[in-house]
Amino acid sequence: MSEENNDEQLQKMRHSLAHVLAQAVAELFPGVKFGIGPAIENGFYYDFDLEHHFTPEDLPLIEKKMKHILGQAQKFERVELSRADALKHFGEKGEKYKVELINDLPEGSVISVYRNGPFEDLCKGPHVEHTGKLKAFKLASIAGAYWRGSEKNPMLQRIYAVAFQTPAELDAYLKQQEEAAKRDHRKLGKQLDLYSINEMIGPGLVLWHPNGARIRHEIETYWKDEHFKGGYDLVNTPHIGRAGLWETSGHLGFYKDSMYSPMDIDGIEYYAKPMNCPFHIQIYQNSARSYRDLPLRWAELGTVYRFEKAGVLHGLLRVRGFTQDDAHIICTPEQIEAETIEVLRFSMNLLKAFGLTDIKAYLATRPEGAVGEPARWEEAQKSLRAAADKEGVPVELDEGGGAFYGPKIDLKVKDAIGREWQMTTIQFDFNEPERFGMEYTGADGQKHRPYMVHRALLGSLERFFGVLIEHYAGNFPMWLAPVQVKVLNITEEEEGYAREVMAKLKAAGLRVAGDLRHDTVNAKVRDAAMHKLPYLVVVGKKEKEAGTITLRLRGNKSVFGVSLDEFIAKAKTEAAEKALVSSYQE
Repeated sequence: MSEENNDEQLQKMRHSLAHVLAQAVAELFPGVKFGIGPAIENGFYYDFDLEHHFTPEDLPLIEKKMKHILGQAQKFERVELSRADALKHFGEKGEKYKVELINDLPEGSVISVYRNGPFEDLCKGPHVEHTGKLKAFKLASIAGAYWRGSEKNPMLQRIYAVAFQTPAELDAYLKQQEEAAKRDHRKLGKQLDLYSINEMIGPGLVLWHPNGARIRHEIETYWKDEHFKGGYDLVNTPHIGRAGLWETSGHLGFYKDSMYSPMDIDGIEYYAKPMNCPFHIQIYQNSARSYRDLPLRWAELGTVYRFEKAGVLHGLLRVRGFTQDDAHIICTPEQIEAETIEVLRFSMNLLKAFGLTDIKAYLATRPEGAVGEPARWEEAQKSLRAAADKEGVPVELDEGGGAFYGPKIDLKVKDAIGREWQMTTIQFDFNEPERFGMEYTGADGQKHRPYMVHRALLGSLERFFGVLIEHYAGNFPMWLAPVQVKVLNITEEEEGYAREVMAKLKAAGLRVAGDLRHDTVNAKVRDAAMHKLPYLVVVGKKEKEAGTITLRLRGNKSVFGVSLDEFIAKAKTEAAEKALVSSYQE
């Protein structure tokens, strides 16, 4: 079976299971009214209107009833009704939500009902042959959901479920979700004291604590160093700009709902920036440009502000203020393919340095109503495809999925437990160079329009950090860890030696902390383990007498009788080379 057919079959199974869920709820809770029950990614849900408030304890009972229905192998049968008959039928049953859906259908629409056993539902289908073909599912959670997504409508109760074609696939997914819960960056962010989001400041606005800020510093420093090596110049731009800038760029025309309300400064409206590109264009426009100046590669860790509804905010992964690792490449048509290849190579190397090695590309091509000459689109799409092919990155094509102002390629990575995250975006733009009248003087002495590429390699520092926390489950490689080594003494007699060890480690440039409390070493080790440190150095009587240390690694491995000088040399090399695994673990 092809991947496309397999996906269609899976969606059909999930939607059929949604009907079975509704049937089970109807049998257990008479008087329930039905909303909708679509298949979604990894499963399905159904919305219900009933007086009883679902609790987690209800889910096993509903599951048991669903399995009973599956065992009956009830056939799914399709019946078509006229509009009048459908309205009468569901109206007499008091199914007001179904009546509303029917009324919203265009005149002449085919109205179908699917029946299985005693249950029926307004539905266009398709479904599996009978309920006996449905097996691998689990009810997952309960939530509230406004009817048709509007706060003006009644709040319904939604039951979410997961479903796959085989029990093995379901079991693998549930294990992944269990592991994901352990890696949740919101929980680990608090445990490791990395960041917080404070309601007094505002939702979606991140406070970086010293531990998190240290990791951010390491990420930024590496990012900047690599950009300088890659021929980029760094720029910095303001957080706000006049309304006229955003009118010219088009943001006030098509992006205003995601921008914050304007500020009145000297009688002129200013907006917090949602993007950095108009500022970079103004730097370009500050001087006359020749083909000899190009390509220009300008990068900025630019903080932007975008309005997101409270319901979609999610830790570091969806915020309202964030720092993009942004850059713009301005070049001639002749340079575009080489520049695109280099950007993709750069991105791949950057992601791999952080341990993200399973990478796939998604190429979005020209949609209807796009701006820019078709020939430019063709050339840009060809450049993006050539770059992916040259780097050996698998590509999935999204025909017509590009933005109206240019094609793009997205890189998605899989983390340690197989989840896919979008990171890099390389986006061509034929719109803003036109809007701002960007020009350069060519070798022929004539004015020409440059190509412009927007690119963000990590996406945003906030989201990237959230992904890193979950990828490593908080066990950061040594070069990123806020504290690289913690020194513990076994008794008070070794406190002086422990301080000597700490001083030498600090002098070597390592990030060091100590726990010299008058407590048991087991208590100290347990406390340190909660902070997921790369190395614990334990010193007792034997170590003091021999002038050595005992190393305790993550995973509870211990290495005894280690020379302090040897450890310092290895640790410095490990940090300098940005190793992802300790040399003592290999």
